[in-house]
Amino acid sequence: MHGIEPLGYLRDLLCLLPSWPRPRVLELAPASWQETLKQPEAQQLLAANVFRRIALGEHPTAM
Repeated sequence: MHGIEPLGYLRDLLCLLPSWPRPRVLELAPASWQETLKQPEAQQLLAANVFRRIALGEHPTAM
């Protein structure tokens, strides 16, 4: 419905959710997801998440 790949959304959502500010949780909803991913804060959190890097095959231990 929002043009989001479901498994990628869930992976990234679970990476962001623990450190995302509670008052801004609606930014993580599918309707806001594309705009949220454009935010530098979200990009930094995703890039720093080791579990995401492993899932994407970007971490040396993923080989």
